[in-house]
Amino acid sequence: MTVEPKVKSIENYTFSLSGEVTVPQAPPEFKSGFIGIIGRPNVGKSTLMNQLVGQKIAITSPVAQTTRNRLRGILTTPEAQLIFVDTPGIHKPHHQLGEVLVKNAKIAIESVDVVLFVVDGSTICGTGDRYIAELLTRSETPVILGVNKIDQQPKDSQIIDDSYTELAQSYKWQTGKFSAKTATGLPELQDLLIEHLERGPFYYPPDLVTDQPERFIMGELIREQILLLTREEVPHSVAIAIEKVEETPAITRVLATINVERDSQKGILIGKGGAMLKAIGSAAREQIQKLIAGKVYLELFVKVQPKWRQSRVSLAELGYRVEE
Repeated sequence: MTVEPKVKSIENYTFSLSGEVTVPQAPPEFKSGFIGIIGRPNVGKSTLMNQLVGQKIAITSPVAQTTRNRLRGILTTPEAQLIFVDTPGIHKPHHQLGEVLVKNAKIAIESVDVVLFVVDGSTICGTGDRYIAELLTRSETPVILGVNKIDQQPKDSQIIDDSYTELAQSYKWQTGKFSAKTATGLPELQDLLIEHLERGPFYYPPDLVTDQPERFIMGELIREQILLLTREEVPHSVAIAIEKVEETPAITRVLATINVERDSQKGILIGKGGAMLKAIGSAAREQIQKLIAGKVYLELFVKVQPKWRQSRVSLAELGYRVEE
């Protein structure tokens, strides 16, 4: 039986008196930089980042707009350190939460060294892609067009390919084609990204894969199971708060609250006789055990917090703020 390695997050490291993590000095030709993964909702950005860093740190779901926070994934090779910034899908916002998410995605474009603009290669280039392309032209950040889902392309995909070739040529972007699901084409994409980076230092310890604390990832793993098990019934009205984490040598106890907006959503999440909540908890516990490489006892509560997505105060309390 093989045990998956524990995800190395920033809290796994000891800090110096100055409050900084010590990192080695990079070789003379070493490259490093921040890469923003930008695109419409549900084009496979989180799946791509998980594949590139080699571990699951971002949740994935068939439901659109899964990612809410700018999550950093870190890949260190002998030649370079690539820090991937997975952003919320850029879409037309319908509430305060949506506005915060889209604004954070736009801020990410200006704060990275390279933008990887991911599109869905199984469908023709659409108005949403062209909107983002136009948005990217307002920035001086270099852009690479990443055509994902090539494993899902129809047999006659020439029209699809031509639509993205035309998009890339009109903006003079280089293109990488790949499948985040099967990892086809990812080594070539990785080389292309490294080509666009400048010489630089280690920003993080070489074995670190994310700068997010374990509590954040635990909450995301719980939210992922809600998205997978309830689909369109509840999804975007859910926010997770990790209330308590108690670690012992034998087991880690996690207490979490699932916040929803309506009583009807609470009923759906609990289910008949508590069946749905039990299913969510069981599936999430398995994922958290992989995260921490140890046994977990997970206790979930459901709380109704009306219109939390419309409230700046509630959004801030639940960790959704406009990034600096």
